[in-house]
Parts: sequence; structure tokens; C-alpha cells
Amino acid sequence: MKLTTAGESHGKALVGIIEGLPSNLGIDIAAIDADLAFRQSGYGRGGRQKIERDRIEIISGVRNRLTLGSPLAFCIVNADYPNWEKYMAAEGCDVSARTLTRVRPGHADLTGIKKFAQTDARNILERASARETAVRVAAGSIAKQYLAALGVQVGGYVRSVCGVKDGGEYPFERLKDARSSPLFMLDGEAEARAAALIDGLKAAGDTAGCVAEVRVHGLKSGFGSCMTYEGKLDGRLAGAVMGVQAVKGVEIGLGFAAADLPGSRVHDEIFNENGAFVRHTNNAGGIEGGMSNGEDIVLHAAMKPIPTLMRGLNTVDCLTGESCKAAGERSDVAAVCAFEIIVESVVAFVMAQAVAERLGGDNMAQVVERYERL
Repeated sequence: MKLTTAGESHGKALVGIIEGLPSNLGIDIAAIDADLAFRQSGYGRGGRQKIERDRIEIISGVRNRLTLGSPLAFCIVNADYPNWEKYMAAEGCDVSARTLTRVRPGHADLTGIKKFAQTDARNILERASARETAVRVAAGSIAKQYLAALGVQVGGYVRSVCGVKDGGEYPFERLKDARSSPLFMLDGEAEARAAALIDGLKAAGDTAGCVAEVRVHGLKSGFGSCMTYEGKLDGRLAGAVMGVQAVKGVEIGLGFAAADLPGSRVHDEIFNENGAFVRHTNNAGGIEGGMSNGEDIVLHAAMKPIPTLMRGLNTVDCLTGESCKAAGERSDVAAVCAFEIIVESVVAFVMAQAVAERLGGDNMAQVVERYERL
């Protein structure tokens, strides 16, 4: 299973192509659109989310709500494009009116200009923008439907916002409740403090980051591999999540905390209970030796604060070399709800890939039968 994405932040549309889906997978378009709406939701978002109302448009690969087994192509139209057409049109446009040379610290602007021999950071930022993640959310939503057909669920919540932590431990069934809260947190008191912090940052022209937790529930053991480094499930998950814009850290299970503890407090002991091998802890986060072990897969991802600050950071004009304040391209203070659903979607797609690689199957009946035989 493979996903290819294309499109610019202010271009006509974002485009995705998923290859390798079996036939007869039921596609719930309303569920995809709901995930896209969650990506645009949450406390601290800026004005563009009021302009765009993302909806998936399936172009090929689905008929009568069922996949055909052919590549599934889709697009998400950028509603803001009519306002940008005269600056972004492929057939000719006025590039001078939207030129960006006051490069923004923390963005791809300066490095991209140098690498791709550009003089205008817009030719970099339009693709480097996190707007691209709308495609990955749509693809991840389809992946979640594929996994759900096997009884596998993916969910998550926000564990902390700019240092304000939700320190609770929650069963998987509670995670869905995060979707009804403004910051996708499950501790109401912590969420109130986080919202107040965001208000203060907005007044100061500053921004916030966060940590999201994503879990995979109900997956059987043996997905991934210990035989090759590229087959390791934790490596694939970490690589894919690190590929999300603004991610600066990924951990699975105890993660970095495991380095500060003795082995007796880290490794999950195994017991034989009525012929079943069980663990009473899940410090490994559901992955041992690069393979799923049957426990919930638990992943944490850290997003740095949004690097476009309304007050502007010190930078230089890449054409003149003069010192200046960085340009502003967006007004979000925090995008924590978006971050959780993006990471959840990326994790779901990697898990769907791992399942498809192990099980194969030309149609969903074959996939389900093979999974049930494991």
C-alpha cells in the first residue's frame, strides 16, 4: 500500500493517490470528511480555517461506496484558491505581488531557497506547508476503515500543551471522548489551564506546541519484522510520524523514560495464564523486536510551537541581507487538535501498510479471512 501526495497550500487543490487497496472495502465518505473537519478544529486556530471547509472528492478507485482494487485517487479543493489564482496559476501569474523574502525561522524558507535555487520563499513554503497534511488525514481515514474491518481501532488524545500536562491514564475506550473537547484533552482542569495559556500566548503574539498520544487497539501480534531494519514496525512508525511537519520527537511506550530506569522496571514480564501468554504491563508500547506483540501500540509525538509568530522573529531578507522581522503567513496560535488527528492518521496508514504486506489479498473477504486465521 502506497500514498502519493501533491499540491500547494494556495494552489487549486491537494491530491492523493492510494495504491494497493483491495477491492470491496466499504468507503464511508462522511467519516473521512469528519476527520478532515477535526483537522481544522480546536482552540487557538486562525482565520484560514474559516475559509476552507475541507471535503474529499474521490476521483477514481471507488464505485457505489466500494473500492475496486485500482488506485484510489482523490482531491481536496482549496476554497481559498480564487483569491490566490492571480498569484499561483500554472499558466502564468503575478509572482511579484506575493513574494516572500523575509524568511521565517523554524520554516523551510531559507534552506529551501538555497537548495532549490529560488529567490522567493513562496516557491518553498507552498509545498512545505502543513496544509499538505489534509491529504494524509484523508488517506489515514481510509486506512482506519480498512483496519476497522479487521477489528483494529486507532485513537488518541492530546497529553500536553506547552507544558500543561494531562497526567491521566485512560483506557482505550475513553479516547473517543477527546473529540468533544476544544483541545482534545481528557482532563478538564488541565484543558482549562491550557486554554488560558493559549489566550496569553495569543495576546503576546506567540505560539504553542503539544504532545499527542496515539494508540492502536486490537492488533494481533507479528506485524512488522525483526529480520531487517527497514521492516521494524517501530522504525517505520517513527519515520512516518517524523515526516509530519513540525514534529521534533517520537517515542513508543516508555520511550526516553526507559533510559532512566533499571531493566527490572522497564521490561514487561510474561506470564502463562490458562494457556495464554500475557503481560500485566505495556512499557514496550505494544512493540518488541520491531513487531507488534498483541498489546496496544502506544506512540507519543511532540510538535514544536508554530514557527510563524504574529510578533515576528528576528531574521534577514534573503535578497538584500538586511536584518528585519520575519513575514507572517498564518494566524494560528496552536494547532493541537489538528496535530493529534494528523498523527493518528499517519499511524493508521503505516499500520494498514504493515497489515497489507503480511496478509496480501485481492479483496477484503480474503484479507479478513487471513487475519482471522492468525
